Amino acid sequence: MQIKRDYSQPFFGSRRRRGGGGKSLFLFGILLGGLLVFVYVQFDRLQLTALDAVGMAPTPTPFASTLATEGYEYFLAGDIETAIGYFEQAIQQQPNNVNYLYEYGRMLLELDRVEEAIAIGDRAIEADRNDPRGYALKTRAMWLNGDAANAIPVGVSGLEVDSNYGPLYAALAPAYTDIGRFQQGVNYGAQAVELDPLDVDARRSYAYTLIFVGEREEAINQLEEAVSINPNLVGPYFELALQYLVSNEEELAIATYERILSLEPRNAKAYLRLCEAYSRVGLDSQAEGYCRDALDIDETYAEAYRQLGMSNFRRRNYEGAIENFEACAANGSTEVQCFYLRGLAHFYLNDCDEAWELLQESLPMAEQLADNEAVISNIREGLRLVTGTCPAYAGQALPTPIPPTPIPPTPIGGV
Repeated sequence: MQIKRDYSQPFFGSRRRRGGGGKSLFLFGILLGGLLVFVYVQFDRLQLTALDAVGMAPTPTPFASTLATEGYEYFLAGDIETAIGYFEQAIQQQPNNVNYLYEYGRMLLELDRVEEAIAIGDRAIEADRNDPRGYALKTRAMWLNGDAANAIPVGVSGLEVDSNYGPLYAALAPAYTDIGRFQQGVNYGAQAVELDPLDVDARRSYAYTLIFVGEREEAINQLEEAVSINPNLVGPYFELALQYLVSNEEELAIATYERILSLEPRNAKAYLRLCEAYSRVGLDSQAEGYCRDALDIDETYAEAYRQLGMSNFRRRNYEGAIENFEACAANGSTEVQCFYLRGLAHFYLNDCDEAWELLQESLPMAEQLADNEAVISNIREGLRLVTGTCPAYAGQALPTPIPPTPIPPTPIGGV
């Protein structure tokens, strides 16, 4: 239907209404006040709506659960650094969420950020003392930090909370092993796998305990299972490759390190381990290339300088050996090879003073090592060579050896 307008009349009436003006102003004031209150209360939302209309609205902050889910997906894909970033954001939103704290702490351990993981374990326990996960995280972190004896009471406290929580047994198994209670370690490792056969850490812990009771083949089987559970996690590959090396399966070890590099092409430790593996089979020229690759990634990598120096020394490149052993020590290493082999290299270059000083310095270092007989014998032989060859040191008395103090075994995560 068409509406007809009488265009003979103006749109706005020319006649003024009489009366009611005050009432209109009052109503207008109420409406205006209400509008101002609405704008004040809803300012942020209105601002976002206006910015969104012109394509300038900020990206909304994801929920903590969304961040954690994305982070865990990155973890499963092997990108732990990115995963940690997502979990840090989730924890900022929910600082006492044990779900997020526990997974975040586990990821820190994969990057050897052990002290931080211990602190996160404490936070998880404080957030909920009836949740076993905080105890499991702190126990494992303390063990990896070389404090097995004090880790055990933490794990036992967790078992009082939940005696069927597999990761507690996985954390306690290597700790009991390190204090010499080998059978209890094996039993706890087996129980961890039984309670949660798809837990990578349960397999790794069980493997660790099996090595100490001579069951290396079964340990390798457990580590192979760990790798199959999450093929993108590099930690189990390092542990598996080490056991291949100890079992004289160098080709399998080399292939495993190459697999790590396919996942993380700039993993300096994988290049170092390849360097060591090739040195083990006598291929020092190839070994040196891998050590240099490691140093190209991390020029402060003391272990790589040590291994490169050892390769130089075997090839009688004594100048190169001295240079790399000096870099090894300068970057904070106390590995005895960086001192006594440097001393021997100086001797072969007829530098008796440096040789004598370094060999003397390295002897007490060697005496503190476990399985140190061969090293001490080499050092004392070097000192004898100096006294028998260098006129200034003729007749010098050799140091009297002291009984060694064995060091605890290296945790499997430190391979």
